[in-house]
Parts: sequence; structure tokens; C-alpha cells
Amino acid sequence: MTTTTPPRRNSSGLSRDIEILELLGTDESLRSGGLGVSQVAQLTGRDKAVVSRTLATLAEGGLVERDDQTMRYLLGFRLYALAAHTASATLAQSSRVLLRRLVQATRETSHLCVLRGGNVLTLLSELSPHDVRTTGWAGTTTAAWRTPSGRALLSDWDEESLARWYEDHGQDRPLVGAFDQADPGFFPVLDAPAPGNAPVTDLASLMVELERIREQGYALSDEELEFGVVAASAPVTDLTGRVVAAINVSAPKARIGHRLDELGAFVSRAARDLSRRLGGA
Repeated sequence: MTTTTPPRRNSSGLSRDIEILELLGTDESLRSGGLGVSQVAQLTGRDKAVVSRTLATLAEGGLVERDDQTMRYLLGFRLYALAAHTASATLAQSSRVLLRRLVQATRETSHLCVLRGGNVLTLLSELSPHDVRTTGWAGTTTAAWRTPSGRALLSDWDEESLARWYEDHGQDRPLVGAFDQADPGFFPVLDAPAPGNAPVTDLASLMVELERIREQGYALSDEELEFGVVAASAPVTDLTGRVVAAINVSAPKARIGHRLDELGAFVSRAARDLSRRLGGA
């Protein structure tokens, strides 16, 4: 049997540029008014001079802009203008009120997520009013098959397509660090060990879990990515019946872990409501 070497990740210039744009869109960057060249170089593990040239090129195209006083870079006007015309922007606009209602009803942090390649991208987050809460993940990506939102997003895939997708993304690592205790320096940590409470460990168990999601209408996570954190996610469909997003509510287990299935059913109803707004069944 002939085997092929998988392509190197983040090897192209475009991939490296995208990584920088994602960093500038993180909560840490937005809270601090952007990131300096040294910070970006440290976070990406790249040479400072190379990062400086890359940021200058992105600034010329309007994708980033530099604050002349702080010398920090932020996402640029052109990127926001392009984003305003995407399907994700329309989805986000339709979802914002619903997420706020979810927070009011559950008192826990809610998210709107979409699938991007092998990752879940959080488009929107609305924070819980509690002092101890799970954090907002807007603009953050993490490995799809290792999260309830990702599995909800994959729940309408056929087995052949899923197997091909898993071959490319089955080794993707999760991004963890979900608690927010009003720490302005909070930043998610990559590759930290999960507690080992994962219902999905390979392609076969992923397919079993997706069948369960299709039957019950929601996906659950019980301390899967981080100790003390639980979550429920449900798929959102468009007028074609295709899953286009997932609604997620995450919370400390001490507050809501004993009602996890109840939370899942509640999130599922919210996802169906959003589906109807998008023209879905």
C-alpha cells in the first residue's frame, strides 16, 4: 500500500499570516489594545525581524494597523469590511440576541461556533454574570473532534467524508484553559493534558458519538478538556438542512454538572429556534 507524507502545517506564508491575524483577534490582544512585534514573535516562535516585515506587509494591505503611540498592532479596517460580507457575519447577527437570552436563562457562558477545516472557530461569546465562569472564546479555534461543539458540527457528515476528514485532523490537539476568574492576563494554553474523560478517542468512537448526537439532539462534555468544566452543544441547520453552526453553553461542573442532560435539551431547543430563523426545519 502506498503512503503519502501529510503536508506540513503552517508551512506556507499565508498560513503564517493567518496565525498572526488570529493572535491579533484574541481576547488578550483586544483587552490590551493590540500586540507588539516582540509579543507576536514570542507567541508564534518566529524571528522578530521576520514578524516585523510580515506585520508591515499586512498593514500595507489594510489587514492590520499600528497604533503610533503604543506601537501595537490591531486588526485592520479592511479585514472587518470583508468580514461584514461573509455568511458567518449574517449568522452572528442572527445569533447575538439568542445567546444573550441563553445567558439570562442559564446564567452560564454561551457561544456560537462554526467549523473551519479541522477546527471549531468561536464566532461569538456571551459571558456568565457569575464571578467564577468559563471564559469567552470569540476568535479562538480548537480541534473539532475533541469538543462537543465540533462533534455537533460534524453530526450530519456521512461516514466516508468523516473518515477522510479524520485522516487529516485526527491528531489535532485541543486548546484548553476554560476558567475565567476576572483575570485580565488569561490566555488559553495549548497541548495541556486533558483529564482523560473523553468519550471520543478514535474514528470508531467518534462515529458512535455522532450517532448519539443525532438521536438526542445535543452533545455533552463532562470534564473532557479541563477539570471542573462541563458543556452542552447542539447543531444549527440552514434552509437546506445542513449543519452550519453550533450553540454551546459551558459552565463550572459544581454549578450545573448534575443537570447536564437538562442543559443539553435546553441548548438543543435554542439551536432549533436559531435554525428556524435561518430558514431550517
